[in-house]
Amino acid sequence: MAKLVIVESPSKIKSVKKYLGDGYNVMASVGHVRDLPKSKLGVDIDNGFKPQYINMADKKDVIKQLKEAAANSDQVLLATDPDREGEAISWHLAHILGLDLNEENRISFNEITQTGVSTGISNPHKINLDLVDAQQARRVLDRIVGYKLSPFLWRKVKGGLSAGRVQTAVLRLIVEREREIEAFKSEEYWTVDAKLKAERKSFDAKLYGTADGKKLDTITNENDADKIVSELENAVYVVSDIKKGKRNRQPAPPFITSTLQQEASRKLNFTGQRTMRIAQQLYEGVDIAGVGATGLITYMRTDSLRISEEARAAATKFINQKYGDKYLPAKPRYFKSKSGAQDAHEAIRPTNIFLLPEQIKESLTTEQYKLYKLIWERFIASLMAACVQKTVAVDITAGNYLFKSSGYSVEFKGFTELYEEGKDEKTDDGAELPQMNVGDVLKLKSLIPNQHFTQPPARYTEPTLTKTLEENGIGRPSTFASILAVISNRSYVEKENKAFKPTQLGFAVNDLMNEYFARIFEAKFTAGLEKKLDKIGVGELNWVDTIADFYADFDKHYKKAETSLDGKRVKVPAVETDVVCEKCGKKMVEKSGRFGKFLACPGYPECKNTKPLPADEVKQPCPKCGGKLLKKISKKGKKFYGCSNYPNCDFASPGVPTGEKCPECGGYIINGIRNRKYCMNSECPTRQKTVATKKEK
Repeated sequence: MAKLVIVESPSKIKSVKKYLGDGYNVMASVGHVRDLPKSKLGVDIDNGFKPQYINMADKKDVIKQLKEAAANSDQVLLATDPDREGEAISWHLAHILGLDLNEENRISFNEITQTGVSTGISNPHKINLDLVDAQQARRVLDRIVGYKLSPFLWRKVKGGLSAGRVQTAVLRLIVEREREIEAFKSEEYWTVDAKLKAERKSFDAKLYGTADGKKLDTITNENDADKIVSELENAVYVVSDIKKGKRNRQPAPPFITSTLQQEASRKLNFTGQRTMRIAQQLYEGVDIAGVGATGLITYMRTDSLRISEEARAAATKFINQKYGDKYLPAKPRYFKSKSGAQDAHEAIRPTNIFLLPEQIKESLTTEQYKLYKLIWERFIASLMAACVQKTVAVDITAGNYLFKSSGYSVEFKGFTELYEEGKDEKTDDGAELPQMNVGDVLKLKSLIPNQHFTQPPARYTEPTLTKTLEENGIGRPSTFASILAVISNRSYVEKENKAFKPTQLGFAVNDLMNEYFARIFEAKFTAGLEKKLDKIGVGELNWVDTIADFYADFDKHYKKAETSLDGKRVKVPAVETDVVCEKCGKKMVEKSGRFGKFLACPGYPECKNTKPLPADEVKQPCPKCGGKLLKKISKKGKKFYGCSNYPNCDFASPGVPTGEKCPECGGYIINGIRNRKYCMNSECPTRQKTVATKKEK
């Protein structure tokens, strides 16, 4: 009889089985197998907040197969993911399969490689009940908040809304930032820039202050700027001081969960959800030509910057072979994890340094290749020598004024030979300056007064919001992506130039929650609760006591909100547009429906006029009836083009019609992905030929 090893994901089976060899049967739980019921709260508040777990209906067949396999095995080993959630899944599996919690039947793999699997199978241990309690505490807290406040929002605002312990705190951050932007009063200021020339090379210098070195007061208007320019036009520009130096730019540390999401957003334009999905695939294993199924990266849910000495040695060897020993730092570089980081896992790194991205590109999907390359380059660069830059700062006097200019040149590329971290904001590091000496007289090419206005704080983008959440300890990095997806899907926020902007619904929900549950969704309180969950995970706090403390305060606020709003509803202000209703003359407002946003007359029900948003109209008319074509979104989130005369005209297609007809079948020709033209009739002979050609390739 074989030993049964249970992993979470079916995609791990092939990789793990390969390394375990004969004598092991590997099966997957396909995620959680037990959970709280969907139809009710499922938490016995009056009896120690006991969770009322049930077997998940959609896992009936999986559970049956696992029970049969367990009954016919010598031993059952639980190899779910190495984190709180994975520990809880193992605990639930132990209950379902009747395993003894005192037995050492829990194993974990930090990486799906020969080393990772061998190490895991050789070190079985008991299920960590403290981690299970931490996961249970989080699950129960989130269930109480979600199942109490979501129906509250349905009754007081509108159906289909949701609230969440972390989700609502994140929405609050976005709304507060928007209110800061709205309240911001911009102030005018001016700068004066000089374009100077030395040794046939031009460079820029900025007006700093007076010739005696004092910084100039802010120039607040054009007249003052013009006055300074007029004083400087005939001045002699002399180099008065030069400071030269060197600086070492150190590489960024290897990725943790949050920084991986940030950098993938900056450099690859991936959402957090997309990044984590692809990273999961790389961790679980990919079939590599000539190698077989293997995990390409270590576990991707981690906040530790620790690197194994084995991986460090392999990276050092690679850097030495590829670039030479001058690209290695004088002393091995160690990174310090932030306070409170869990050190069970390493930083995110490639499992095999010598599986170069370009070498395995053909075995990966495009997005897998891009993310693997990013992780691989970041890790190697983190252990390379610093970039050495020669810096120069020049003071230039002109009459009674002082200009400054600075720049740098690269003396040694170091880690930048391979990789540089992306930035959320553009910075002016200065260009390389021409050779100058103190006393040199420079030629003035132009003086430019520039008008500026102070800017409000920027809206959060996905990278900057993720960074803020991590810095403030709000939620866990592994959940950031799903939280941002939820507040977007609920239409609490929308993206404008890649930045999050609250909708009127978002403002309304936030203000309601803030009025009655301000403390519960305050950033510091949410972060404090996260720290308590961490303490439960290491056995320092009791999970039931922690929830009891939270619930006493939460229930008091909840009852007050219900009493205060008895029989009342919160009205969400409509967004008025400049489009005038042609039937009654009122300005139309934006509404949301099953196919996205549209314009509606505020005079409803007297006036029932609706029309698409101008941006949703397509210039090409409907090929079937000549009506207007509209860009729409299906229930499954797929984009398509449909006729505005629906239901009288049922034309719909995945691409924009070109106005041409197919010579083979007479169907409509449409523009698809990458502007590829094809017949929209799936039975058309031309479509069949295309499919056959792809299969042959």
